[in-house]
Amino acid sequence: MRQVREVARHWRHPGVPDTDLLRARYVTHTFGRHTHSGYAIGVITDGLEAFDYRGGFHQAGGGQIVVIEPDRVHTGSAGGPAGWAYRMFYPEPAVVAAVAAEVTGVRGTPSFPRAIMDDPATAGVLAAAHRAAYETADPLAATTLFLQAIAMLVSRHGSPGRGRSARPRPAVVSQVQELLADQLVDPPALDELARRVGMSQYALVRTFRASTGLPPHRWLVQQRVTKARALLDAGEVPAAAAAATGFADQAHLTRHFKQFVGVTPGAYRSERLSKNVQEIRCQRS
Repeated sequence: MRQVREVARHWRHPGVPDTDLLRARYVTHTFGRHTHSGYAIGVITDGLEAFDYRGGFHQAGGGQIVVIEPDRVHTGSAGGPAGWAYRMFYPEPAVVAAVAAEVTGVRGTPSFPRAIMDDPATAGVLAAAHRAAYETADPLAATTLFLQAIAMLVSRHGSPGRGRSARPRPAVVSQVQELLADQLVDPPALDELARRVGMSQYALVRTFRASTGLPPHRWLVQQRVTKARALLDAGEVPAAAAAATGFADQAHLTRHFKQFVGVTPGAYRSERLSKNVQEIRCQRS
């Protein structure tokens, strides 16, 4: 039996700010528990993806649409031996909210009650928009198709905007997040965090996880990856990004980076540098 090769490309949308894209086929790769600051919207093009989301287990197959809302903890892995292939958009909330306001007349961040949708028409437009952003050098066409696809998705499957958080985050959780974010490279130990916020270690972990969906150490790793992405966006090499964000070395960064982003830091940086070169050339021509 021929072994299926894993491939992935992660890049910026050529015409829509604050929107990344991923085109990938995964077989053995898994995404651990993580969140996105924006939406994860895409179409399964082959195989079966399995993921945990909102306390339930889901499987999405070819032709189905998958939508993960901002800041929602989820996973991702193959639902069968052949893995899965998909085309994903990662727009920030403001991008989707702007389209939703035009479509529904309601301001705010729209929600999507179902994580998986059977809608061939919308799936087709989403796939066409993704292909345009992948294959064409025409940002106008890619942007137009993207906006059309998001408008269809919101009008057919979205609920009116209700803001990003249904309940306020406990002050103690925000305090721990600030402490960890300020010391990414050399963070306080759990007992030190607990002492500084006046809680037991167990109570701190329980409260933090109930609020964010992640334990403190996992949240810290995601913040390190996010900071590393910003450094790679600015042109920093992976080894330097690893050192600046508290990873032991480049291999340590690569292992966690791919688990959150889906590609290696080197591949991610190459796409960013390629895009920057194209922008400079356009400005000079």
